[in-house]
Amino acid sequence: MATEVDTPPTDQEGDGIPSSPTHRKSIDNLQAELKNLSDTAQQLLTEKLFLENECAQLKKRTNRLDEELRNLRTPPFVIGYIQDRVGDNAVVRNSNGTVFLVSVNRRLDEDLLLPGARVALNQDTLSIIEVLDNSWDPLVSGAEIIEKPSTTFSDMGGVDEQIKQIRQAIELPFENPEAFRKFGIEPPKGVLITGPPGTGKTMLAKAVSNSTKVTFLGLVGSELAQKYIGEGGRMVRELFDLARKRAPAIIFIDEIDAIGSKRLDMATSGDREVQRTLMQLLAELDGFETLDDVKVIAATNRPELLDAALLRPGRFDRIIDIKLPNSDARERIFEVHCKHMPLSGSVSFRKLAISTEGYSGAEIKSVVIEAGMQAISDGRSSCNYNDFSDAISSIDCKRKESEHNGPDSLYR
Repeated sequence: MATEVDTPPTDQEGDGIPSSPTHRKSIDNLQAELKNLSDTAQQLLTEKLFLENECAQLKKRTNRLDEELRNLRTPPFVIGYIQDRVGDNAVVRNSNGTVFLVSVNRRLDEDLLLPGARVALNQDTLSIIEVLDNSWDPLVSGAEIIEKPSTTFSDMGGVDEQIKQIRQAIELPFENPEAFRKFGIEPPKGVLITGPPGTGKTMLAKAVSNSTKVTFLGLVGSELAQKYIGEGGRMVRELFDLARKRAPAIIFIDEIDAIGSKRLDMATSGDREVQRTLMQLLAELDGFETLDDVKVIAATNRPELLDAALLRPGRFDRIIDIKLPNSDARERIFEVHCKHMPLSGSVSFRKLAISTEGYSGAEIKSVVIEAGMQAISDGRSSCNYNDFSDAISSIDCKRKESEHNGPDSLYR
Protein backbone atom coordinates (compact mmCIF):
# COMPACT_ATOMS: atom_id res chain seq x y z
CA MET A 1 0.00 0.00 0.00
CA ALA A 2 1.42 3.34 -1.04
CA THR A 3 2.41 5.78 1.63
CA GLU A 4 1.26 9.41 1.29
CA VAL A 5 4.02 12.06 1.45
CA ASP A 6 3.27 15.44 2.94
CA THR A 7 4.11 18.25 0.49
CA PRO A 8 4.04 21.95 1.24
CA PRO A 9 1.05 23.79 -0.08
CA THR A 10 1.42 25.56 -3.41
CA ASP A 11 -0.43 28.47 -4.97
CA GLN A 12 -3.52 27.94 -6.97
CA GLU A 13 -1.81 28.62 -10.31
CA GLY A 14 0.42 25.60 -9.86
CA ASP A 15 3.73 27.34 -10.51
CA GLY A 16 5.47 25.35 -7.81
CA ILE A 17 6.24 28.37 -5.58
CA PRO A 18 5.38 27.88 -1.93
CA SER A 19 2.38 29.94 -0.98
CA SER A 20 2.95 30.25 2.71
CA PRO A 21 2.91 33.82 4.08
CA THR A 22 6.57 33.61 5.09
CA HIS A 23 7.68 32.57 1.62
CA ARG A 24 5.47 35.18 -0.05
CA LYS A 25 6.99 37.93 2.09
CA SER A 26 10.50 36.77 1.18
CA ILE A 27 9.60 36.85 -2.49
CA ASP A 28 8.19 40.38 -2.20
CA ASN A 29 11.35 41.54 -0.44
CA LEU A 30 13.52 40.01 -3.14
CA GLN A 31 11.46 41.60 -5.89
CA ALA A 32 11.65 45.00 -4.15
CA GLU A 33 15.39 44.62 -3.73
CA LEU A 34 15.70 43.63 -7.40
CA LYS A 35 13.78 46.75 -8.41
CA ASN A 36 16.01 48.94 -6.22
CA LEU A 37 19.11 47.36 -7.72
CA SER A 38 17.73 47.91 -11.23
CA ASP A 39 17.02 51.58 -10.45
CA THR A 40 20.48 51.98 -8.93
CA ALA A 41 22.06 50.36 -11.99
CA GLN A 42 20.13 52.69 -14.30
CA GLN A 43 21.19 55.70 -12.21
CA LEU A 44 24.81 54.58 -12.26
CA LEU A 45 24.62 54.08 -16.04
CA THR A 46 23.25 57.60 -16.46
CA GLU A 47 25.99 59.01 -14.22
CA LYS A 48 28.58 57.04 -16.20
CA LEU A 49 27.37 58.55 -19.49
CA PHE A 50 27.38 62.04 -17.94
CA LEU A 51 30.90 61.57 -16.58
CA GLU A 52 32.13 60.21 -19.92
CA ASN A 53 30.69 63.25 -21.69
CA GLU A 54 32.22 65.61 -19.10
CA CYS A 55 35.54 63.79 -19.45
CA ALA A 56 35.43 64.26 -23.22
CA GLN A 57 34.73 68.00 -22.77
CA LEU A 58 37.61 68.30 -20.30
CA LYS A 59 39.94 66.52 -22.74
CA LYS A 60 38.98 68.99 -25.48
CA ARG A 61 39.57 71.90 -23.12
CA THR A 62 42.91 70.40 -22.06
CA ASN A 63 43.97 70.03 -25.70
CA ARG A 64 42.93 73.61 -26.39
CA LEU A 65 44.85 74.89 -23.37
CA ASP A 66 47.89 72.82 -24.41
CA GLU A 67 47.69 74.42 -27.86
CA GLU A 68 47.45 77.90 -26.34
CA LEU A 69 50.38 77.11 -24.06
CA ARG A 70 52.47 76.00 -27.04
CA ASN A 71 51.54 79.18 -28.86
CA LEU A 72 52.54 81.26 -25.85
CA ARG A 73 55.87 79.48 -25.67
CA THR A 74 56.49 79.93 -29.41
CA PRO A 75 58.46 83.12 -30.19
CA PRO A 76 56.29 85.70 -32.03
CA PHE A 77 56.85 86.38 -35.72
CA VAL A 78 58.20 89.70 -36.97
CA ILE A 79 56.27 91.56 -39.67
CA GLY A 80 58.34 92.72 -42.63
CA TYR A 81 58.13 93.75 -46.27
CA ILE A 82 60.05 92.33 -49.21
CA GLN A 83 62.28 94.95 -50.85
CA ASP A 84 63.89 92.80 -53.54
CA ARG A 85 64.75 89.20 -54.50
CA VAL A 86 68.40 88.09 -54.66
CA GLY A 87 68.55 84.56 -56.06
CA ASP A 88 66.88 82.20 -53.60
CA ASN A 89 67.02 84.82 -50.87
CA ALA A 90 65.14 88.06 -50.30
CA VAL A 91 65.91 91.55 -49.05
CA VAL A 92 63.35 92.46 -46.39
CA ARG A 93 62.69 95.45 -44.15
CA ASN A 94 61.31 94.63 -40.72
CA SER A 95 58.85 96.71 -38.71
CA ASN A 96 61.53 98.96 -37.19
CA GLY A 97 63.00 99.84 -40.58
CA THR A 98 66.12 97.61 -40.56
CA VAL A 99 66.96 95.86 -43.84
CA PHE A 100 68.15 92.21 -43.93
CA LEU A 101 69.10 89.60 -46.52
CA VAL A 102 67.17 86.50 -45.43
CA SER A 103 66.35 82.99 -46.60
CA VAL A 104 62.94 81.95 -47.89
CA ASN A 105 60.78 78.97 -46.95
CA ARG A 106 60.98 76.60 -49.94
CA ARG A 107 57.30 75.68 -49.63
CA LEU A 108 56.10 79.22 -50.32
CA ASP A 109 54.68 80.15 -53.71
CA GLU A 110 57.31 82.10 -55.66
CA ASP A 111 54.59 84.16 -57.35
CA LEU A 112 53.66 85.66 -53.95
CA LEU A 113 57.22 86.67 -53.04
CA LEU A 114 57.13 89.98 -54.89
CA PRO A 115 58.61 93.34 -53.82
CA GLY A 116 56.22 95.03 -51.42
CA ALA A 117 54.71 91.76 -50.16
CA ARG A 118 53.93 91.65 -46.43
CA VAL A 119 55.59 88.64 -44.80
CA ALA A 120 56.07 86.98 -41.39
CA LEU A 121 59.72 86.55 -40.32
CA ASN A 122 61.15 84.09 -37.82
CA GLN A 123 62.23 86.11 -34.79
CA ASP A 124 65.55 84.26 -34.43
CA THR A 125 66.68 83.66 -38.03
CA LEU A 126 64.48 86.34 -39.74
CA SER A 127 63.79 83.84 -42.53
CA ILE A 128 60.48 84.27 -44.34
CA ILE A 129 57.94 81.86 -42.84
CA GLU A 130 54.69 82.98 -44.43
CA VAL A 131 53.29 85.52 -46.90
CA LEU A 132 50.56 87.62 -45.26
CA ASP A 133 47.59 89.37 -46.78
CA ASN A 134 48.35 92.96 -47.74
CA SER A 135 45.88 94.45 -45.28
CA TRP A 136 45.77 98.20 -44.79
CA ASP A 137 47.48 99.84 -41.85
CA PRO A 138 44.88 100.31 -39.05
CA LEU A 139 45.41 104.09 -39.09
CA VAL A 140 44.83 104.14 -42.85
CA SER A 141 41.79 101.86 -42.86
CA GLY A 142 40.38 103.80 -39.89
CA ALA A 143 40.69 107.03 -41.88
CA GLU A 144 37.71 106.09 -44.06
CA ILE A 145 34.60 107.90 -42.85
CA ILE A 146 31.73 105.43 -43.25
CA GLU A 147 29.03 107.88 -42.19
CA LYS A 148 28.98 111.22 -43.96
CA PRO A 149 29.67 114.27 -41.78
CA SER A 150 26.47 116.11 -40.90
CA THR A 151 28.05 119.55 -41.51
CA THR A 152 26.66 121.41 -44.52
CA PHE A 153 27.57 124.68 -46.19
CA SER A 154 24.44 126.24 -44.68
CA ASP A 155 25.95 125.65 -41.22
CA MET A 156 28.80 128.02 -42.04
CA GLY A 157 28.61 131.79 -41.98
CA GLY A 158 30.85 134.52 -43.38
CA VAL A 159 32.80 132.24 -45.75
CA ASP A 160 30.71 132.47 -48.92
CA GLU A 161 33.72 133.18 -51.16
CA GLN A 162 35.71 130.28 -49.68
CA ILE A 163 32.74 127.95 -50.18
CA LYS A 164 32.55 129.01 -53.82
CA GLN A 165 36.26 128.33 -54.34
CA ILE A 166 36.27 124.86 -52.77
CA ARG A 167 33.14 123.83 -54.66
CA GLN A 168 34.80 124.86 -57.92
CA ALA A 169 37.96 122.92 -57.11
CA ILE A 170 36.42 119.77 -55.57
CA GLU A 171 32.75 119.39 -56.47
CA LEU A 172 32.85 120.56 -60.08
CA PRO A 173 35.45 118.00 -61.30
CA PHE A 174 33.41 115.17 -59.72
CA GLU A 175 30.08 116.39 -61.08
CA ASN A 176 31.14 117.51 -64.58
CA PRO A 177 34.47 115.93 -65.64
CA GLU A 178 33.46 116.13 -69.31
CA ALA A 179 33.60 119.93 -69.20
CA PHE A 180 37.26 119.85 -68.18
CA ARG A 181 38.09 117.40 -70.97
CA LYS A 182 36.19 119.56 -73.45
CA PHE A 183 38.30 122.59 -72.56
CA GLY A 184 41.50 120.53 -72.49
CA ILE A 185 42.43 121.44 -68.91
CA GLU A 186 43.21 119.34 -65.88
CA PRO A 187 41.12 119.90 -62.75
CA PRO A 188 42.95 120.86 -59.54
CA LYS A 189 44.52 117.92 -57.72
CA GLY A 190 44.56 119.49 -54.30
CA VAL A 191 43.26 122.35 -52.19
CA LEU A 192 45.12 123.87 -49.26
CA ILE A 193 42.99 125.64 -46.65
CA THR A 194 44.85 128.10 -44.44
CA GLY A 195 43.79 130.38 -41.62
CA PRO A 196 43.97 130.96 -37.85
CA PRO A 197 42.62 128.30 -35.45
CA GLY A 198 38.85 128.18 -35.14
CA THR A 199 38.02 129.85 -38.46
CA GLY A 200 36.33 126.76 -39.95
CA LYS A 201 39.02 125.00 -42.01
CA THR A 202 38.05 121.49 -40.89
CA MET A 203 34.38 122.41 -41.00
CA LEU A 204 34.74 123.47 -44.65
CA ALA A 205 36.30 120.10 -45.54
CA LYS A 206 33.48 118.26 -43.76
CA ALA A 207 30.88 120.33 -45.60
CA VAL A 208 32.33 119.53 -49.02
CA SER A 209 32.40 115.84 -48.04
CA ASN A 210 28.72 116.05 -47.12
CA SER A 211 27.82 117.70 -50.44
CA THR A 212 29.60 115.07 -52.57
CA LYS A 213 28.70 111.40 -52.90
CA VAL A 214 32.29 110.18 -52.63
CA THR A 215 34.45 108.33 -50.10
CA PHE A 216 36.01 110.59 -47.47
CA LEU A 217 39.38 109.68 -45.91
CA GLY A 218 40.46 111.91 -43.04
CA LEU A 219 43.77 111.92 -41.16
CA VAL A 220 45.74 114.32 -38.97
CA GLY A 221 49.24 115.05 -40.25
CA SER A 222 50.84 113.98 -36.97
CA GLU A 223 49.49 110.44 -37.50
CA LEU A 224 51.70 110.17 -40.59
CA ALA A 225 54.82 111.28 -38.69
CA GLN A 226 56.20 107.91 -37.58
CA LYS A 227 59.44 107.27 -35.69
CA TYR A 228 60.51 104.15 -37.61
CA ILE A 229 62.26 104.52 -40.94
CA GLY A 230 59.91 104.18 -43.90
CA GLU A 231 56.71 103.83 -41.85
CA GLY A 232 55.37 107.31 -42.61
CA GLY A 233 56.03 106.93 -46.35
CA ARG A 234 54.38 103.51 -46.34
CA MET A 235 51.28 104.93 -44.66
CA VAL A 236 51.06 107.75 -47.24
CA ARG A 237 51.36 105.19 -50.03
CA GLU A 238 48.66 102.99 -48.49
CA LEU A 239 46.42 106.02 -47.95
CA PHE A 240 46.51 106.93 -51.64
CA ASP A 241 46.18 103.26 -52.69
CA LEU A 242 43.04 102.98 -50.54
CA ALA A 243 41.69 106.23 -52.02
CA ARG A 244 42.22 104.92 -55.57
CA LYS A 245 40.49 101.66 -54.65
CA ARG A 246 37.52 103.57 -53.14
CA ALA A 247 37.47 106.22 -55.89
CA PRO A 248 35.91 108.67 -56.32
CA ALA A 249 37.37 109.83 -53.03
CA ILE A 250 38.58 112.84 -51.05
CA ILE A 251 41.69 112.68 -48.84
CA PHE A 252 41.68 115.24 -46.04
CA ILE A 253 44.96 115.83 -44.16
CA ASP A 254 44.50 118.19 -41.21
CA GLU A 255 47.53 119.99 -39.76
CA ILE A 256 49.65 119.10 -42.78
CA ASP A 257 52.50 121.22 -41.41
CA ALA A 258 53.34 118.20 -39.19
CA ILE A 259 54.79 116.43 -42.26
CA GLY A 260 55.05 119.28 -44.79
CA SER A 261 57.42 121.67 -43.05
CA LYS A 262 60.45 123.13 -44.80
CA ARG A 263 63.38 120.78 -45.26
CA LEU A 264 66.55 121.69 -43.39
CA ASP A 265 70.17 120.77 -44.15
CA MET A 266 70.88 120.14 -40.47
CA ALA A 267 68.25 117.68 -39.28
CA THR A 268 67.89 114.90 -36.74
CA SER A 269 66.97 111.35 -37.68
CA GLY A 270 63.34 112.13 -36.77
CA ASP A 271 63.34 115.17 -39.05
CA ARG A 272 64.77 113.09 -41.88
CA GLU A 273 61.96 110.54 -41.46
CA VAL A 274 59.39 113.36 -41.67
CA GLN A 275 61.14 114.57 -44.83
CA ARG A 276 60.90 111.07 -46.32
CA THR A 277 57.18 111.11 -45.58
CA LEU A 278 56.90 114.49 -47.33
CA MET A 279 58.77 113.15 -50.36
CA GLN A 280 56.34 110.24 -50.59
CA LEU A 281 53.40 112.67 -50.40
CA LEU A 282 54.91 114.75 -53.23
CA ALA A 283 55.45 111.59 -55.26
CA GLU A 284 51.81 110.59 -54.82
CA LEU A 285 50.54 114.05 -55.78
CA ASP A 286 52.38 114.17 -59.10
CA GLY A 287 53.33 110.51 -59.62
CA PHE A 288 52.73 108.27 -62.61
CA GLU A 289 49.40 106.99 -61.31
CA THR A 290 46.58 109.39 -62.11
CA LEU A 291 44.54 111.11 -59.41
CA ASP A 292 41.58 111.99 -61.62
CA ASP A 293 39.06 110.50 -59.19
CA VAL A 294 40.98 111.41 -56.02
CA LYS A 295 41.14 114.93 -54.60
CA VAL A 296 43.35 116.06 -51.73
CA ILE A 297 42.34 118.70 -49.19
CA ALA A 298 44.87 119.85 -46.60
CA ALA A 299 44.55 122.35 -43.78
CA THR A 300 47.06 124.30 -41.71
CA ASN A 301 47.21 127.38 -39.50
CA ARG A 302 50.96 127.74 -40.13
CA PRO A 303 51.31 128.11 -43.93
CA GLU A 304 54.66 129.90 -43.55
CA LEU A 305 56.18 126.61 -42.31
CA LEU A 306 55.24 124.61 -45.41
CA ASP A 307 57.87 123.49 -47.90
CA ALA A 308 57.79 125.43 -51.18
CA ALA A 309 57.70 122.17 -53.16
CA LEU A 310 54.33 121.38 -51.62
CA LEU A 311 52.82 124.68 -52.78
CA ARG A 312 53.86 124.69 -56.41
CA PRO A 313 51.18 124.37 -59.15
CA GLY A 314 50.23 120.78 -59.94
CA ARG A 315 50.11 119.74 -56.30
CA PHE A 316 47.98 122.14 -54.31
CA ASP A 317 46.58 124.21 -57.16
CA ARG A 318 44.11 126.17 -55.08
CA ILE A 319 45.00 127.88 -51.79
CA ILE A 320 41.96 129.06 -49.84
CA ASP A 321 42.66 131.46 -47.00
CA ILE A 322 40.04 131.85 -44.26
CA LYS A 323 40.68 134.98 -42.23
CA LEU A 324 39.10 136.00 -38.95
CA PRO A 325 35.51 137.04 -39.73
CA ASN A 326 34.66 140.72 -40.13
CA SER A 327 31.61 142.33 -38.55
CA ASP A 328 29.18 141.15 -41.25
CA ALA A 329 30.60 137.63 -41.15
CA ARG A 330 30.36 137.50 -37.35
CA GLU A 331 26.73 138.58 -37.55
CA ARG A 332 26.05 135.78 -40.03
CA ILE A 333 27.84 133.25 -37.77
CA PHE A 334 25.65 134.29 -34.83
CA GLU A 335 22.57 133.78 -37.01
CA VAL A 336 23.72 130.29 -38.00
CA HIS A 337 24.44 129.13 -34.46
CA CYS A 338 21.29 130.69 -32.99
CA LYS A 339 18.82 129.48 -35.62
CA HIS A 340 17.38 126.81 -33.29
CA MET A 341 17.73 128.80 -30.05
CA PRO A 342 14.73 130.60 -28.44
CA LEU A 343 15.70 134.28 -28.15
CA SER A 344 14.10 137.28 -26.51
CA GLY A 345 13.51 140.51 -28.39
CA SER A 346 16.51 142.14 -26.71
CA VAL A 347 19.03 140.05 -28.68
CA SER A 348 20.64 141.95 -31.55
CA PHE A 349 23.06 140.04 -33.75
CA ARG A 350 24.50 143.32 -35.01
CA LYS A 351 25.40 144.42 -31.46
CA LEU A 352 26.84 141.00 -30.70
CA ALA A 353 28.97 141.16 -33.85
CA ILE A 354 30.35 144.55 -32.83
CA SER A 355 31.12 143.24 -29.31
CA THR A 356 33.11 140.27 -30.63
CA GLU A 357 35.80 142.05 -32.65
CA GLY A 358 38.67 139.63 -33.36
CA TYR A 359 36.66 136.52 -32.49
CA SER A 360 36.94 133.36 -34.58
CA GLY A 361 33.95 131.29 -35.63
CA ALA A 362 34.76 128.71 -32.93
CA GLU A 363 34.83 131.41 -30.24
CA ILE A 364 31.47 132.78 -31.41
CA LYS A 365 30.04 129.26 -31.13
CA SER A 366 31.39 129.12 -27.56
CA VAL A 367 29.61 132.41 -26.78
CA VAL A 368 26.30 130.96 -28.00
CA ILE A 369 26.78 127.78 -25.94
CA GLU A 370 27.68 129.78 -22.80
CA ALA A 371 24.61 132.01 -23.23
CA GLY A 372 22.33 129.00 -23.66
CA MET A 373 23.75 127.29 -20.58
CA GLN A 374 23.19 130.45 -18.53
CA ALA A 375 19.52 130.61 -19.55
CA ILE A 376 19.04 126.89 -18.78
CA SER A 377 20.70 127.29 -15.36
CA ASP A 378 18.34 130.17 -14.51
CA GLY A 379 15.32 128.12 -15.57
CA ARG A 380 14.30 130.57 -18.32
CA SER A 381 12.64 129.62 -21.60
CA SER A 382 14.75 131.93 -23.81
CA CYS A 383 18.10 133.71 -23.97
CA ASN A 384 18.34 137.46 -23.59
CA TYR A 385 21.04 139.95 -24.50
CA ASN A 386 22.54 139.89 -20.98
CA ASP A 387 23.22 136.14 -21.34
CA PHE A 388 25.28 136.83 -24.45
CA SER A 389 26.99 139.82 -22.85
CA ASP A 390 28.03 137.72 -19.83
CA ALA A 391 29.21 134.95 -22.14
CA ILE A 392 31.34 137.39 -24.14
CA SER A 393 32.90 138.69 -20.91
CA SER A 394 33.69 135.11 -19.87
CA ILE A 395 35.29 134.29 -23.24
CA ASP A 396 37.29 137.55 -23.09
CA CYS A 397 38.72 136.51 -19.72
CA LYS A 398 39.70 133.11 -21.11
CA ARG A 399 41.35 134.76 -24.11
CA LYS A 400 43.40 137.06 -21.89
CA GLU A 401 44.46 134.13 -19.70
CA SER A 402 45.45 132.18 -22.80
CA GLU A 403 47.56 135.08 -24.08
CA HIS A 404 49.18 135.56 -20.67
CA ASN A 405 49.86 131.83 -20.17
CA GLY A 406 50.90 131.13 -23.74
CA PRO A 407 54.33 129.81 -24.78
CA ASP A 408 55.80 133.34 -24.91
CA SER A 409 54.90 133.94 -21.25
CA LEU A 410 57.52 131.37 -20.22
CA TYR A 411 60.26 133.79 -21.21
CA ARG A 412 58.83 136.94 -19.62
